[in-house]
Amino acid sequence: MNDAGVNTVAVIGVGLMGGSLGLAARERARVAEVRGFSQTKATLDLALERGAVTRACGSLEEAASGADLVFVCTPVRLVAQHVKAALAAAPAHAVISDVGSTKGPLMRALSPEEQRRCVGGHPLCGSETAGVANARASLYEGATYFVTPGAHVDSDAYQRLYGFLGEIGARPVAVDPEEHDRLMAVVSHLPHVLANVLMSQAGHHAGSRDALLSAGPSFRDLTRVAGSNRRVWTDIFLENRAALLAALATFQEGLQEVLEALAANDAVRLGEAIGRAAEQRERMLAAGSLPAREQHRLIVHVSDRPGIFREIMVALGDAGINIEDLSMHHMSAELGGTLTVYVLGEEASARGAHLLAGLGYDVITGSAVE
Repeated sequence: MNDAGVNTVAVIGVGLMGGSLGLAARERARVAEVRGFSQTKATLDLALERGAVTRACGSLEEAASGADLVFVCTPVRLVAQHVKAALAAAPAHAVISDVGSTKGPLMRALSPEEQRRCVGGHPLCGSETAGVANARASLYEGATYFVTPGAHVDSDAYQRLYGFLGEIGARPVAVDPEEHDRLMAVVSHLPHVLANVLMSQAGHHAGSRDALLSAGPSFRDLTRVAGSNRRVWTDIFLENRAALLAALATFQEGLQEVLEALAANDAVRLGEAIGRAAEQRERMLAAGSLPAREQHRLIVHVSDRPGIFREIMVALGDAGINIEDLSMHHMSAELGGTLTVYVLGEEASARGAHLLAGLGYDVITGSAVE
């Protein structure tokens, strides 16, 4: 058994993401058994051949029974029902997660008791190709992996998933499920909508064939995701409908500003809009360039009440403080316990302590090196 306490993993939907999870579990996390279930026998046969699973199962229930960790890797429209089925079939200690790109609908579909053992996940990685034939153990290496706990998450369940993701090379980051969906609407789902619209507009333009053959890199970059898997993206758009509508409304306001500036021949206003975009891009690029720093720890006394673990993880994640590792020592229902969170750098430690103190927690900080 590996450090995360995971001996058996079940993968529901053994495609690119699920197959890569299976390979990474075996090769990187030293998992002894990976059970797989998919709708077609051909997929399972190929997954066995490639070593993505060690056992092909005839049903979701068979795969989930006896598993320590279950990953649901099916289309987003099916995730909630498959998670519920996995929760019902898996042992009481098992943790259920998924890899879908929308998280709010899943958490809203679960009862408080189901939320204890289900921790949503969304890895920001993938490939232009699909299917288990293209799966690889390195897919999650260095990838940001959003972890979206519900309000009633059990700290042990969170730690088990978090530890496993670290072992396969991912960088887990906690975020509130609804905030995750708002973020994805802006940085992922909206760009797909725009690429589709732009590609359609260009395709209807007179003489477009010659124009498209000589299109520059800006057009190719903007339309790279146009026409992505039709069924998958229809499901994603509909599952994240409210957040995507809000993102489109805000984008429409930005377009309206450009329209008005052009109509008024207002060079100053156009320049200001371009300048703001440049400043935002520089700020975001700078935020992603972090020098190497030593680990520091935040030791937080926590009471024994629902939602407290999630509150801390999400607060740090929303503040951009990446959690390198964590541990939880539970004493009793009356005394609560101690949560130790490891972060990179003294500055992140100080910000985290200030943030948590503002939420009413007692925090002790220090270097992780004794």
